[in-house]
Amino acid sequence: MTEQHDRAPSPPDEAGRVFASDRLPLAIAYADLLATEGVVRGLIGPREAPRLWDRHLLNCAVLGDVVPQEASVCDIGSGAGLPGLVLAIARPDLRVTLVEPLLRRTTFLEEVVTALSLPHVDVVRGRADALHGERTFDVVTSRAVAPLERLLQWSMPLVSPDGALVAMKGSNVADEIDAARPVLSEWRCAEPEVLTLGDGVLVHSTHALRVAWADPAQVGWPLAPAKRSSRRRRSR
Repeated sequence: MTEQHDRAPSPPDEAGRVFASDRLPLAIAYADLLATEGVVRGLIGPREAPRLWDRHLLNCAVLGDVVPQEASVCDIGSGAGLPGLVLAIARPDLRVTLVEPLLRRTTFLEEVVTALSLPHVDVVRGRADALHGERTFDVVTSRAVAPLERLLQWSMPLVSPDGALVAMKGSNVADEIDAARPVLSEWRCAEPEVLTLGDGVLVHSTHALRVAWADPAQVGWPLAPAKRSSRRRRSR
């Protein structure tokens, strides 16, 4: 990475409640990389740098409260690593895969993983649907990627039978659920659960949406392998 002299703001007191003492220095180093290289490369807006901790790092770290121990996690549309890299920093027990199609972003992610020595993190350049039928995860997460009806189609094929989509969402999450009712039914999903995160830690609590399979014994998704194969043949 190129040398930069700007740094992120000092971590607030709440950071010590979210990150263990041995993980906080990694979070500080990541914040500095976001405030410098992240801004230079257009991954984080310049106005975001002063509020990295409250708006981004702490906001993402509390997602770890609803991720099971030693889970495999896939962060689709990872961008600058939010929330996937933050989860990996806060939770070394997790196995985290960051999926991002843009080269300049995956280059940054790979450099951060190397700089912070995060051996439990894998960076995959590509779209989420490139992994459909190839891999599944205990948790598939995302932040500000797409409305729920589209997010389900990208995420649910990656969710293991006993896993769940756990996406960070804004205050309009109830409206997204209503709009996605037909897709939830098509994908045989259980009733979505809205989770409130960060009470007592964040100035403003945040929301996550958890969607599991209605029946883990009968997981099925519309994009069947036979259909995928036939499409590949037609495209050649």
